[in-house]
Amino acid sequence: MPETDWWRHAVIYQVYPRSFADGNGDGTGDLAGVLDRLPYLVQLGIDALWFTPWYPSPMADGGYDVADYRGIHPDFGTLDEAERLIAAARERGLRTLVDVVPNHVSRAHPWFRAALAAPPGSPERARFHFRPGRGPDGREPPNNWTSEFGGPAWTRTTAPDGTPGEWYLHLFTPEQPDLNWSHPEVRSEYEAVLRFWFDRGAAGVRVDTAIALAKDPALPDLADDGGPHPYLDRDELHDLYRSWRAVADSYPDPRVLVGELWLPDAPERFARYLRPDELHTAFNFDFLSSPWAAGALRARIDATRTTHAAVGAPATWVLCNHDVTRTVTRYGRADTSFDLDARPHGVPTDPSLGTRRARAAALLTLALPGAVYLYQGEELGLPEVEDLPADRRRDPIHVRSGGTDPGRDGCRVPLPWSGTAPPFGFTRDGVEPWLPQPARWADLTVAAQDGAAGSMLELYRAALRLRRTGPATADAPLRWLPSGADVLAFRRGDLLCAVNFADRPVALPAEHALLLASGPVPDRTLPPDTAVWLRAPADGPDEPAPPAPFGVAP
Repeated sequence: MPETDWWRHAVIYQVYPRSFADGNGDGTGDLAGVLDRLPYLVQLGIDALWFTPWYPSPMADGGYDVADYRGIHPDFGTLDEAERLIAAARERGLRTLVDVVPNHVSRAHPWFRAALAAPPGSPERARFHFRPGRGPDGREPPNNWTSEFGGPAWTRTTAPDGTPGEWYLHLFTPEQPDLNWSHPEVRSEYEAVLRFWFDRGAAGVRVDTAIALAKDPALPDLADDGGPHPYLDRDELHDLYRSWRAVADSYPDPRVLVGELWLPDAPERFARYLRPDELHTAFNFDFLSSPWAAGALRARIDATRTTHAAVGAPATWVLCNHDVTRTVTRYGRADTSFDLDARPHGVPTDPSLGTRRARAAALLTLALPGAVYLYQGEELGLPEVEDLPADRRRDPIHVRSGGTDPGRDGCRVPLPWSGTAPPFGFTRDGVEPWLPQPARWADLTVAAQDGAAGSMLELYRAALRLRRTGPATADAPLRWLPSGADVLAFRRGDLLCAVNFADRPVALPAEHALLLASGPVPDRTLPPDTAVWLRAPADGPDEPAPPAPFGVAP
């Protein structure tokens, strides 16, 4: 496969800088910490790094309220450090993707400060969505849109004389005003931002909230009438992403555009963003959201492959990210699915069961054709931290819900590197991390798992090594093998992957060599919630003889 097509089969590791490693000892993760841990990432066996926003920001939403795209938040370091990190990672074979948040900026962004200081109808306000209110004295919001984080999607301004003024749109927090993407200055600015980071060695960008940029100019009320949505998945977006693709393709080593596209139950609409002249690839949230069940996962794997094949794009597979309940916790619950709009709180979970399933899910995911995104800490088997003190939570979802939604802080707790007590090597001893780590993580540190047979870390290292050098080439197609209703089994090249979702063991084929297992495999039987990678015999059959390739063990 050409080197320029690396993104079609890469394993990309998501770095949440605040929580990865603290290099200067102030309790907040930074770029110096990432630079220091590059050997760990190389040894893990990944291909690229994706950094969530590292820009100057008031941190109203964890950095997704960007004040300056051409700088680095002082808590994280400097622009010079970012350039050195990108270069150092590339020297070690790791490419870098940066986050771009085009739907909105921070209230602290120079454009929005200028807009607040300017009168209604001014050019400065035209870059955003300012409108007069409805009702007596304009006291009601301009329409009925609600914020993704709860409450109205509009905030009223105050005029210099202290009287109430116009309202401005924010689909997220009031600290994140939405940009007007019909304005030519907005489009040209973001093309310049892309070039700024591409010129500094970034191999691509991840596009946050990629389906929400374009708005119906009339800003009508949201109505369930079957018509086009006033701000999601609008047709105008495709011309925008074609212009971005032209920028990305203008480099000798073409850059990559990765979209965050939450489009449930709309595979044809999803695929349109992945046409050859638009985004290269997009996150697969249908797979992430699936319950731990053979039928559901197979259906979503098949739907993903069909959708992407129609436009010649590679599939992507992801189990978790910085917005999602960690896999170990989610898979230990009675309901193993995930819904971004309904995070359960205080729901019982079985950590042992969740860990066993998360290990099996890792082998399933890494065996599939396409690219894989790995969220920091998943390779350690970290659970969600659900008992964070209320006064330590930072997520605006928690705050704006009045505490009824736990928010996303539980999956953003700083990583444990070494030692037997917090801060576990994340920062200097005696310094408290920005979010508290649970003392029960002592057995989950990198140091505790490094070289330990059977640890989650060593499982990931072995799987990533085999993925790169093993029996399945990057472009080997997937073919399902006969199996029972509660077993998934498929072959890619000489690699056979099998996962048992049943409540009892199933027999494994005797003629296939065992390469890797997510748990013990006694007497050639695959226990429940366990996955294996097998090597098919040379010139042998694809699967064992009928009638039961993966039959129930006696």
